[in-house]
Amino acid sequence: MNRDNDKGKVLIGRSLILAVGQMFLLIVIIARLYYLQVYQADKYKTLSDENRISTRLLVPPRGIIYDRNGELLATNRQNFQAMIVAEQTTNVKETLDAFKRIMPLSEIEEERIKKDLKKNRSFVPIKIKDNLTWDEVAQIQLNAPDLPGIIIDEGLSRYYPYGEKTAHVIGYVSSVSEQEAKLKEDPLLEVPGFKIGKYGIEKLYENKLRGKGGNLKLEVNAYGRVMKEIERVDGTSGDKIELSIDARLQSKAYELFGEETGAVIMIDIYSGEILVFASTPAYDPNVITQGVSAKEWAALNQNEHKPLMNKVLSGQYSPGSTFKMVVALAALESGAITSQTRSFCSGKMFLGNHAFHCWKKEGHGYLDVIQSLQHSCDIFFYETAQKVGINKIAEMARKFGLGQKINVGLDNEKEGLIPDTEWKKRRFGEPWQLGESLISGIGQGYILTTPIQLVTMTARIANGGYAVVPTFNKISEKSKLDKMNISSSNIALVKEGMFDVVNVPGGTALGSRFDFNGLKMAGKTGTTQVRRISMKERQTGIIKQEDLPWKYRNHALFVGYAPHDNPRYAVAVLVEHGRSGSAVAAPIGGQLLLEALKLDASSKPVE
Repeated sequence: MNRDNDKGKVLIGRSLILAVGQMFLLIVIIARLYYLQVYQADKYKTLSDENRISTRLLVPPRGIIYDRNGELLATNRQNFQAMIVAEQTTNVKETLDAFKRIMPLSEIEEERIKKDLKKNRSFVPIKIKDNLTWDEVAQIQLNAPDLPGIIIDEGLSRYYPYGEKTAHVIGYVSSVSEQEAKLKEDPLLEVPGFKIGKYGIEKLYENKLRGKGGNLKLEVNAYGRVMKEIERVDGTSGDKIELSIDARLQSKAYELFGEETGAVIMIDIYSGEILVFASTPAYDPNVITQGVSAKEWAALNQNEHKPLMNKVLSGQYSPGSTFKMVVALAALESGAITSQTRSFCSGKMFLGNHAFHCWKKEGHGYLDVIQSLQHSCDIFFYETAQKVGINKIAEMARKFGLGQKINVGLDNEKEGLIPDTEWKKRRFGEPWQLGESLISGIGQGYILTTPIQLVTMTARIANGGYAVVPTFNKISEKSKLDKMNISSSNIALVKEGMFDVVNVPGGTALGSRFDFNGLKMAGKTGTTQVRRISMKERQTGIIKQEDLPWKYRNHALFVGYAPHDNPRYAVAVLVEHGRSGSAVAAPIGGQLLLEALKLDASSKPVE
């Protein structure tokens, strides 16, 4: 009996312990549920929403770029894309084969499609081809029964109405690289397919043109498929950019160059506004924006005419006789010569045993500084450079913007080179030689300049010695320019010589002269050798330029301004291997200046 009582007590004890344990666990569970459902309610509601709601960035329309007259230079246009949804077709390969029979796909496109299909879920639309025309869209729609899973999507793509004519100014947009995406300065950079400015104005004003992204909230199921749109907040379009470029003159420049290779730039001599900025040949930025193959890119890079190179900023060339104005001003300012100084040109001069030749074999006779500019006499400037010395020439050149970056904001601008005695010692550890001064006097030897530097030099001469700086900004109010410390009378002498170059018989650019309602231009030609002419060749006869391979022909240059009496525009033209500045470069510069004057006249109100 006692044993039964003991067993009963044990069972009761165990039951109490179990009941207490169960009660404790129940309290813990209730407390946990209370904690999760009350204290942690907001957190788990957020997690639930994150699983149910997908938030996506909306890419804003990129800002539009205009020329000075409101002409579109870069815009966005409707873009139709062919997409494939894998789950809507029984056989993706068969569908793509059917699509290719209607519209061919390149190897690169096919590789990209395969990668995208592997990377994304079957219900996600994959781009097959974009920038479809209306006819191509219609063709796809017409064959829709044979193209299961193919849909047409609509968006915006960047478009450059002037194509290659503005390529080196506007540049282009392209997909964000992995390195750029890692910067994470903007969530838009992580959006698949998003494109940013990679070159030119597109890159310079990227932050303004990009705009601000919007947000799209979508309800999705457990598999990530979109069920419905919940909320849309549109982004802010990029800013509108107005440039100083005149699309009419830009197009004219390309027309004048034809098949020639080189660069031309025209600016307002008081505001510095760049009206023309052309490097030829160029590339079509619309093609680059869509994407090119490695083979196509290599072809552009290996082209001997260098279509990818911005020759206005990056092309470094001997200025040749266009440098003679600088030499003349250096000599006049230093007192090494005066307006009355005359030199005799017999066709050559000697320094020791070495002969220095004038371009005119029989010589020019006696000439003063104005006549020497008119006839581009080498002997006069050999002697003048010998008198004034390289250091004063270099000092004057730098005042006029040579041998230094102009800094208009675009990439890859080169400094050129204006040598002096210190530079020679630093570069070669050798003293400067007198013969090097003579060669520098006609703009050759070590001297290198860029077309944008030459137009800056010309504008500062044309405006009477004011330090104008080229800019792509459209200037609404003319700012006050700093006056350079150069005698106005000496600048006037040089300008008179430049006028005679174009308008007086014997001038090297006489064939390019014009008289538009009494308006005339002034300028200076230049022709620079790219190969050495041996003494034997001089004796037996110099090979004609047209008989030489293209790459061995002389470069042709011209700088000028108009109107002469009341200057407004300055131009610099460089034709690579163009043979002759007077025959090839001067006509381009003259016609471009004339076109600018005609446009000015046509824009004036009729009285």
